[in-house]
Amino acid sequence: MEEVKYLFYVEKFLMNPTYNDIKNANSMRGNEIRKTPLVYSPTFSDITGSQIYLKAEFQQKTGSFKIRGAYYKIKLLSTEEKKHGVVAASAGNHAQGVAFASSLEKIPCTIIMPKNASPSKVSATKGYGATVILEGVNYDEASAKAKEISQKTGATMIHAFDDTEVIAAQGVIGLEILEELPDVDEIYVPIGGGGLAAGVLIAIKEKILKLK
Repeated sequence: MEEVKYLFYVEKFLMNPTYNDIKNANSMRGNEIRKTPLVYSPTFSDITGSQIYLKAEFQQKTGSFKIRGAYYKIKLLSTEEKKHGVVAASAGNHAQGVAFASSLEKIPCTIIMPKNASPSKVSATKGYGATVILEGVNYDEASAKAKEISQKTGATMIHAFDDTEVIAAQGVIGLEILEELPDVDEIYVPIGGGGLAAGVLIAIKEKILKLK
């Protein structure tokens, strides 16, 4: 019985989000989310003997791609949900993304960060108007606290990667790559939680031969 449930869960996950979800996320992108360029890297091109381009997500307002998912997720919240605000757990980049997106919508935002989080990232998150709570020594402990607050206050939990809308918005990166470099042969995606890789794969799967 447990094996059947596991297989059903995997199938359900793979069906969501869809390519249309990614296109919708792209259509709802405001001026705050930048369409970052592909930058040619002479150094990596010489090392590999290939033409290597880097996606310049550091040009986003908060310095990383994390703002994409946070912005789209929060834009889709109902008026009632926005009244209760949002909560998230992160050591830095997602924290800043959620805080910045919340400031744009003028909604309450609480960020739970591990006690060992970078002081500069804690400061940046507070700078966007979020209430920052330092809890635990790692992400899991911070996440548990965020879930507790969500249950008690009704604030919407904005997960860093395990969320349909977040994955869809991050997948827009794949659309942008294909638009700027349609003849690309391979795309290499870094993996932490897997949300970025999942979104990009959905966006490019009908076009690209390999994803690594």
